[in-house]
Amino acid sequence: MDQNISVTFPHALIFFPLLAGLITFLFKKDAAVKSWALLSSIITLCISLASIVYASNKALSGLAFNYEWLKYIGASFSVSLDGMGRVLTLLTAISFPIIFVATYTNTYKNANIFYGLMLLTQAGLMGVFLASDALLFYFFWELAIIPVYFLCSRWGGEKRIQATFKFFIYTFTGSLLMLVGIIYMYLQTAPVHDVAGTLVSEHSFALNYFYEAQLSQTQQNWLFWLFFIAFAVKMPVFPFHTWQPDTYEQSPTSVTMVLSGIMVKMGLFGVMRWLLPMFPLAVAKFDNIAIILSITGIVYASLIATKQDDLKRLVAYSSIAHIGLMSATIFATKQIGLEGVMIQMFNHGINIIGLWIVIDLIEKQLGVRKISQLSGVAHKAPILTILLVVIAFANIALPLTNAFVGEFMMFSGLFQFNTWYAVIALLSIILAAVYTLNMVQKVFYGETNALTATLKEITVSQQIALSIVVVAIFLTGIYPQPILNLTKDTVAALVTKFK
Repeated sequence: MDQNISVTFPHALIFFPLLAGLITFLFKKDAAVKSWALLSSIITLCISLASIVYASNKALSGLAFNYEWLKYIGASFSVSLDGMGRVLTLLTAISFPIIFVATYTNTYKNANIFYGLMLLTQAGLMGVFLASDALLFYFFWELAIIPVYFLCSRWGGEKRIQATFKFFIYTFTGSLLMLVGIIYMYLQTAPVHDVAGTLVSEHSFALNYFYEAQLSQTQQNWLFWLFFIAFAVKMPVFPFHTWQPDTYEQSPTSVTMVLSGIMVKMGLFGVMRWLLPMFPLAVAKFDNIAIILSITGIVYASLIATKQDDLKRLVAYSSIAHIGLMSATIFATKQIGLEGVMIQMFNHGINIIGLWIVIDLIEKQLGVRKISQLSGVAHKAPILTILLVVIAFANIALPLTNAFVGEFMMFSGLFQFNTWYAVIALLSIILAAVYTLNMVQKVFYGETNALTATLKEITVSQQIALSIVVVAIFLTGIYPQPILNLTKDTVAALVTKFK
């Protein structure tokens, strides 16, 4: 009975937002669309929380289900809800209600299409984090990305077409490279037989078959780069990052929250779930190159962020720096570092969405994002300021905030791998404090000007959204153990491949 119930969780996390998104296209009234989208996202969150609470029993710790999809080519609808999947599906499930509440007063032309595409994106993201079949993984990878193209190109800023085109070229190229790698890996897998020993298919797309494929060092080397580039574009990692600031700037802010809070985790997840276990010899050969690229991105993006006058671009470059640290730590392949990456993926998603909410609230009221045009916001919106300061402290990893735990563990992993890499990466903490506190001081403190004097305090729904972010910051910062417990076994199994 328990097992029959448990296997429904991965399916519900995918199919409920998928069906909810399709139903949303049928709505006519904007108010009904918003309420339906919010309700749907809350139900998805309840499913995610239930999967964690219900499956805390060790006997149900590996929620997985598999049934035949394209039997004769070895593809199946195979989904698995392990520790890594639970953390990232929880992040996805938490983020959408926060986004919908924070932007509830925003208006969109053809709101039913906008919110329908948003929910389809959520379904795609869930599928990416749950798929245990390479073809299914690729299907959901594209399902998560395609709605974003339309969201950005139709509801974005004045330069949305150029930004979306660049985003399309980068992501499409990365997806094609990954598809080539998946097809080649498929052809290297062993034949599939049924329980009677009868041949079912010559090869398999199943994740465990990919892990067991016998690859030479040369094969692993070039396959590594196909997958790495695809995942590096999505994170993004230097020098594959140039699409990100433009796309974040031109996208509707709610879409930017999805891109920076959740979608970048697709790349990090792909490296941990697919690249590292499949190509351990190539990872050992190219780990220094991947780490150097990541650390270069950390320093570069942090320095660029200190010079930004646009709030959106500042946060975009800040995100590149934080993701770069996670990427570098993954390739160090130390257990404490990888556990830190898992908790930091969750924390970064919460924190960055909080920052985007604040930017959206300011831009919506004042119509500007330039730091040089803003000052004295604290005089007109003290509640907004208090909530923003907490989120800003989390962005610079102040102790007792959630980011401190993750960054401490990640730097510990980097120090174990190479002291100099860790020392250079530590510059990101100093630079993050510089650009974050400078932004807070210039925008929120000082005297009001003619523009900010018209600012009003945020609404109750907006206060609720930001308060949820702040509560999550303190809860995870003070007691991170529940998330660490979820991912410990998954990370330990990954690390054994590099001992």
